[in-house]
Amino acid sequence: MSISAFKIIFPGKLVTGNGTLSQLTNDVLDLQPKKIFIATITPLLKTIEDFTGMFKQQKIEVLVDTSIVAEPSFSDFETLMKKVAPFNPDLVIGIGGGSVLDIAKLVAAQLENKQQLRDYVGIGLLKGRKKKLICVPATSGTGSEVSPNAILVDDTDNQKKGIISPFLVPDIVYVDPLLTVSVPPAITAATGMDALTHCLEAYTNKFAQPFIDLFAFEGMRLIAANIVTAVKDGSNIEAREKVAMGSLYGGFCLGPVNTAGVHALSYPLGSMYHLAHGLSNAVLLPYVMEYNIVAAVDRYADVAVALGCTREADAWTTAKAGVEKIKKLNKACGIPTTLQEVGVKEETIPQMAMEAMKIQRLLKNNPREITEQDAVSIFKSAF
Repeated sequence: MSISAFKIIFPGKLVTGNGTLSQLTNDVLDLQPKKIFIATITPLLKTIEDFTGMFKQQKIEVLVDTSIVAEPSFSDFETLMKKVAPFNPDLVIGIGGGSVLDIAKLVAAQLENKQQLRDYVGIGLLKGRKKKLICVPATSGTGSEVSPNAILVDDTDNQKKGIISPFLVPDIVYVDPLLTVSVPPAITAATGMDALTHCLEAYTNKFAQPFIDLFAFEGMRLIAANIVTAVKDGSNIEAREKVAMGSLYGGFCLGPVNTAGVHALSYPLGSMYHLAHGLSNAVLLPYVMEYNIVAAVDRYADVAVALGCTREADAWTTAKAGVEKIKKLNKACGIPTTLQEVGVKEETIPQMAMEAMKIQRLLKNNPREITEQDAVSIFKSAF
């Protein structure tokens, strides 16, 4: 495999470690903002009280918003901008799950921007960002804190649309695993398996890169070895830390390589059934892996090893063991194993396949071509 040119944009500053959130105040004060906008979630308001109070003591105006509670839509974003644009902060901080981080990234990009949101939906269309941006993940899953991606649901067709731009990579990122301790088991499971999927789809990607392989392999290893403990004992700090690092590594995979068939096929589950993104990916992952193995057997054998399987005499046997390992992880984490269990109706499968075909920006990365009929077959095998 020849190595093609690729580009990765890292955040300007990355701080990781248990309890590091307490250091964020100094970084914020160094930026000397007059106004700060913070997008977060209600359960974290108590956590951020200390530093918002400190900002106010420094005569910095702070506007906090907790309106984003699920995967945000274009109209959610426009409603929020009506509140934030007149305030016009110098600095935007996102503290929360992937939806909150995505919206914070887009708010920072839209402020004082002559482009409208619809002008830069797609890849590389955003022309810049004038405001400073800090992201702090409170779940271990999306990797949004270090990725150039943001996803919104388009109200006009109910489709998820991606905005991908290097200008969406934050200036400063804090990954404090202690923020994830209070995350409930079901969310820990779905977001953790989502992060594992980011790593797995990058490693088996048609456009896989040796540099990104390092993050992808280690991310799979860390998450597979620790996700069940993190789900069953949320107060286990070591497990939380390892899964948080795996999620971060998955985020690094998203810019230069990105995801593939699993994510493309999960989009209709979100738009048609409003299933959480991570849950959709987790349910579909073993079935897409089974479909793909024939096209990348050596890569899938490596995946199995990263997941903790023994390398067998032939790659096919090893790769198949990796699929079974994912099924076991899902089951141990309490994740449903079929589409039927999450409320999908069999008669909607043809429509789901048709909708999935619209996500060519991800399907083109899959190691094996997925046609509409192939998508139908995969959904039926997952049913």
